[in-house]
Amino acid sequence: MFEPGLFITAEIRVKAEVDLGEAKQAIAAFCQGMNSEPGCSMAVAHQDNSDPRRFILWERYDDEAAFQQHFNAAHTQHFIQLGITELVQAFETNLMNQGDTQ
Repeated sequence: MFEPGLFITAEIRVKAEVDLGEAKQAIAAFCQGMNSEPGCSMAVAHQDNSDPRRFILWERYDDEAAFQQHFNAAHTQHFIQLGITELVQAFETNLMNQGDTQ
């Protein structure tokens, strides 16, 4: 289903003073920008059904170098500078080898 690579799961929270509609537009634009990055094959945002200010981002990069380059991208720097969200937690994972049970 997915090619091996570096998978990122990030939980972000829209700050209380930020208009939720504007934040959703910014998050969507951020994901669109990530999806245009070389080495990023997936960036999607999921909004929590019970807490609309909580979003989970799923991202897939070819490798660590592509992930590090993501932070230099103009759309990433723009999103950070907006200051509309806070990073709650993030995880870097790899696909589990289906034959690996150890």
